Amino acid sequence: MNKMAVFFRESKAARFLIPVGITLIIFGILLFVVSKNNKDYIETEATVSKVELYSEESFDVDGNVEPAQYTIYVKYMVDEKEYENELGIMFEMKVGDKVTIVYNPKDPNQISQPSSLLLNIIILVSGVASLVGGIISAVNAVKRQRKLRSQEEKWENGN
Repeated sequence: MNKMAVFFRESKAARFLIPVGITLIIFGILLFVVSKNNKDYIETEATVSKVELYSEESFDVDGNVEPAQYTIYVKYMVDEKEYENELGIMFEMKVGDKVTIVYNPKDPNQISQPSSLLLNIIILVSGVASLVGGIISAVNAVKRQRKLRSQEEKWENGN
């Protein structure tokens, strides 16, 4: 049997889990950095002031609906001064909807959505678990490959 084909078949899980794990770990670390940079931000309530279509509803290759996305603008008050800024691209919201935002007290024009530390931890732990699972799967694939090789050697030697 083609040894390379067997190895690729046996290492399928590892070839999936290792890159997914690395990607999740990097994403988790980036979220922690962003959260750390936003730790001094102040939470406030904002009102959706404008909604612009960003991408229309579409269907993916499997026929599943991908909902339309919108660029959301919000108005909010800081020290009795009104600000209006783009919050980001999201699923549909309506003008007048209330949302919670955080803003930089040094520059109230810098806003974002509040982030949850729990979500960051879940993403990071998922990444580590995927990476560990991928490494274990790769080690098991190598062990199975060696076992197959030794079994083939026994057959070739007539044992």
